[in-house]
Amino acid sequence: MEFIQNYDPLGNITLSAIVAFLPILCFLASLVFFKLKGYQAGFLTVVVSCIVALFVYDMPSNLVGASFIQGFINGMWPIAWIIIAAIFLYKLSVKSGAFEIIKQSVMSITPDHRIQVILIGFCFGSFLEGAIGFGGPVAITAALLVGLGLKPLYAAGLCLIANTAPVAFGAVGIPIIAMSNLVGVEQHAVSAMVGRMLVPLSLSIPFFIVFLMNGFKGVRETFPAIFVAALSFTGTQFFSSNHLGAELPDIISAIVSLAVTTLFLKVWKPKNIFRLDDEKNFEFKNTLSFGEVLRAWMPFVLLVVCIIVWTQPWFKVLFEKGAILGFTSFGIQFNNISDVILSPNIVNADEIKPLALGLNIDLINGKTVAQAGTAILLAAFLSMWILKIKASDAAECFGATLKEMAIPCLTIGLVVAFAFISKNSGMSTTLGLALAHTGDAFAFFSPIIGWIGVFLTGSDTSANLLFGTLQQVSAQKLGISETLFLAANSVGGVVGKMISPQSIAIACAAVGLVGRESDLFRFAVKYSIAFIILVGLWTLFIAFMIPEIIPAVITK
Repeated sequence: MEFIQNYDPLGNITLSAIVAFLPILCFLASLVFFKLKGYQAGFLTVVVSCIVALFVYDMPSNLVGASFIQGFINGMWPIAWIIIAAIFLYKLSVKSGAFEIIKQSVMSITPDHRIQVILIGFCFGSFLEGAIGFGGPVAITAALLVGLGLKPLYAAGLCLIANTAPVAFGAVGIPIIAMSNLVGVEQHAVSAMVGRMLVPLSLSIPFFIVFLMNGFKGVRETFPAIFVAALSFTGTQFFSSNHLGAELPDIISAIVSLAVTTLFLKVWKPKNIFRLDDEKNFEFKNTLSFGEVLRAWMPFVLLVVCIIVWTQPWFKVLFEKGAILGFTSFGIQFNNISDVILSPNIVNADEIKPLALGLNIDLINGKTVAQAGTAILLAAFLSMWILKIKASDAAECFGATLKEMAIPCLTIGLVVAFAFISKNSGMSTTLGLALAHTGDAFAFFSPIIGWIGVFLTGSDTSANLLFGTLQQVSAQKLGISETLFLAANSVGGVVGKMISPQSIAIACAAVGLVGRESDLFRFAVKYSIAFIILVGLWTLFIAFMIPEIIPAVITK
């Protein structure tokens, strides 16, 4: 039995969009007003989305069930897998005593929490986003900052905000490359436009983080260092996105900013040290040798090395069919319902293509960065050898990680299941189409579509694939370069990432705030809304006031 998605089941796109919004409203109300735990909010949201899919979108019950299973397993693999591996690596560092040396090495650069958040949450987090994505950066940096003395809620919230600047490019440029391939344009023009649109956001995020921590007083006291970090990051991001493409802006920008800011802090120190804990003794002599510091940082150095290896063409070839590691990839197909969900083209309804319901389980697969969890786990095993951690201690760490991650993984599975039900039933597309009916005002709503897409899916890549064609066609109808709206979808998505249910669950899991997802959501949601309004206004200004900065699109 075939199911053809109907994007306007009520015959009025506005009414259909209101109904499609009900599961999102349920999630928001569950966290903001009823203050439920993350898995409880996720469960209720899945229930509401199932009801809407069954009785409004007429989706057969077996397809609703298959969509739930597909989404839940995708939440476990690779998303939960990456988080488990990252937390395990962090616990090994703590268990071995290496993390105490890491803390001292960071303190030797600066004991100021405001600047530490920029170095780790913003700079190092951007590097991890460019390398692995999928929630790993927030998990790792938030855990590091808690270890450095920040309160868990603050660490998680600040890392969610810090993670916005690099999300548009994601792991090795996948969000932009995937969207460009979908709509048939060269990625370089879209990458360049994203780099230009991100300038105000990337420049302001470090200052905004410091402002949240310590107000205008904190911004004044740390201005030189924050200015150096923000300017070096933004300048490098702009240059690389405009001249090198989408693959490397996050990685290059992070390395440059981290190195330049660290060197600057050798010659400049803030007069007043700001701490969120009771630590008072900052006048210590750095007696650590280079070898000790390097050995302590090796788990994270190995993480970077393993991720880089995972992205190399020679490594990816090993997983081709018939190659030496080809056996590590296998798929799960729902044979009885495969290819029966038919998705009409949002421009030409007569053009219908099947929506695959298969699942790819890649144990090691270097062909995608999705299996970064396995790379991180390898780094953990290598760290055990270098740090001389006993097998029994490592097993204890892994057991503790699984125990702590059980509820967060359930939450992640539920919210991703909701995302797949929404996508497979057509609800997500309904919301995008409703905003596309706003005429010239669409220039303002264009990034909001990306914001909604990332909120729903937890992924800028998924949001770009979901709404890329819609953005392209809307631009053509308005006579505006499609490059702008394609870029706006990705840029809008970056500020939706900080309130995505998936991101909230990951951040809470990383810092031991399981069950307090509502607190973190309420911390982040107001900033996310403010940022998306500013991004919408910025897109509107570019479209009608300075269209000359939009690069010409090149079709494939």
